[in-house]
Amino acid sequence: MSLAPRVVLVHRTTEYEELVAHHGTHGQAAFFLSSRGRDIGEVAERHRRTRRALGEVTAAIPLTWRQAQVERGDLDRFLFAPEDVVVVVGQDGLVANVAKYLAGQPVVGIDTDPGRNPGVLVRHRPADAAALLPAVLTSAVDELTMVEAVADDTQRIVALNEIYLGAAGHQTARYRLGLEGDGGVVEAQASSGVLVGTGTGATGWIRSVWQERGAALSLPRPTDDRLLWFVREAWPSPATGTSLVAGELADAARLTLTVESERLIAFGDGMEQDALQLTWGQSVRVGVAGTSLRLVG
Repeated sequence: MSLAPRVVLVHRTTEYEELVAHHGTHGQAAFFLSSRGRDIGEVAERHRRTRRALGEVTAAIPLTWRQAQVERGDLDRFLFAPEDVVVVVGQDGLVANVAKYLAGQPVVGIDTDPGRNPGVLVRHRPADAAALLPAVLTSAVDELTMVEAVADDTQRIVALNEIYLGAAGHQTARYRLGLEGDGGVVEAQASSGVLVGTGTGATGWIRSVWQERGAALSLPRPTDDRLLWFVREAWPSPATGTSLVAGELADAARLTLTVESERLIAFGDGMEQDALQLTWGQSVRVGVAGTSLRLVG
């Protein structure tokens, strides 16, 4: 007998909750904001909208289904099950935060603040949940391409938007960079890091680098099995070069980075606290991930 689906509601602590937790009371938080020219009323109203959205989505879960909730800060300690339906209630970035912990579970994005969020990944309103959730297991999904980095000691990280490889604190990183299948061409570099991004990430950090470079490379779509990579601020010197600073990775192509610093890290989608730790001489391969995010359209 198969288990009923479990809905996992993913949310994050609101700005209002963080302020009250830090300052102790609503009044103290209000005083702090007013001293900086802000009104707590706006922050409190966004908090109320988020709580209402969570309540509305919770009420829409079919009675025979199980349910659980997880806060963004606890994602790395939460165990997702194969039969889960993941409902992200919040911002686009929260979908990216949860994507790396999933293995094919369908994801529904609920926008708690329409007009403030772009709505690229949180495509639905709280009122849609009553009709959407009962049919979610048979709904059409978009298979969004993800990027992965795999170290030579089997450490692995995946991301929906982009992976950053470089020094903690974005200081100068030293490494050797090459493309597999490129005749063994490898270049020693010193830079502020390497970004490898997907079509979903082309609406964020990777796009800003692409625009700054005026790159001739076309941005991929979210479902394309193609990535773009850029070296940030490569430094030319007698020992380091700048000829390999941008390109694309399609299908099985891999970018290889060998560490020549005491310590580098690799993290995805801005979650630096959950990073791969890389030391001198280690290598990491980056390319299209074998898994994708199944986002309900």
